[in-house]
Amino acid sequence: MDFLVIEDALSFNEVGQLRQEAIQICRGDRGQVADLPSFLPEESRDEILQRTLCVHFPYKISQIMFEVLAHPVIVDNMMKIIRPNVKCMQQMLFIKSAGKPGQVWHQDESFVPTRDRSLNVAWIALDNATVENGCLWVMPGSHQRGIIYPNRQHSDQRFDRVEEAYQYPFTEEDAIPLEVKAGSIIFFNGYTLHRSLPNQTSHGHRRALVNHYMSAEFLLPWRRPENLMPVARCDHRDIVMIAGEDLYAYKGTEEISFSHIRPESEGGCRWPTKPETVMENNS
Repeated sequence: MDFLVIEDALSFNEVGQLRQEAIQICRGDRGQVADLPSFLPEESRDEILQRTLCVHFPYKISQIMFEVLAHPVIVDNMMKIIRPNVKCMQQMLFIKSAGKPGQVWHQDESFVPTRDRSLNVAWIALDNATVENGCLWVMPGSHQRGIIYPNRQHSDQRFDRVEEAYQYPFTEEDAIPLEVKAGSIIFFNGYTLHRSLPNQTSHGHRRALVNHYMSAEFLLPWRRPENLMPVARCDHRDIVMIAGEDLYAYKGTEEISFSHIRPESEGGCRWPTKPETVMENNS
């Protein structure tokens, strides 16, 4: 499957609730978000959103965001794509206000190493996504061979991710934009090359909620820098089961990840230093 678009996956009310929740998160009203930008009381909602490009793990502090991990449309499709046991390990809330950068060509598998080829993404549009405001672009067929292409540094100011994939056998002419309406969900494989361009509109936002899933029948070797365990034995246990059985439930789960802001020009997935206050809240 190159990609799958489900229109009207979320209702008008569900989209509205998630938009409102995004504002509450960016205001700090749902709990601590590490590196959250400060704002003045008189600033508008749009001005508050403008300060933030991406919130990692919003479900850690938001019940609404948590519930979306197992939205019925997502569960139904992930059961068909991954089946039968599915776990989620990451969620990101992208705001991308007018003028904000996009992301270079990359593969999510390069940063979230499942290595069993079951990594799949649910990209939820909270606004109409267009070429002008920075919709998702994909390289059809780029996932089929299961190859992880190398990454290199770049200096293109249009993008916030500092590493781009290269040496892949595709050209810009092969890429297609996925313009979708708010409430749509795009499903695609973790090996798929994808990107987004900057929001070139004069106002507004291109908000999207992005969830990552994989088979619960495999370990997740997502290793923190301080974890010296061999990758073959490493199993990231900060997960949420959305379907079927956790075959490694005997290991228990951990609270490793926490809500934080990804600084612009530092794309990818990082393990930031966990503030003491956040550690206390998650203990």
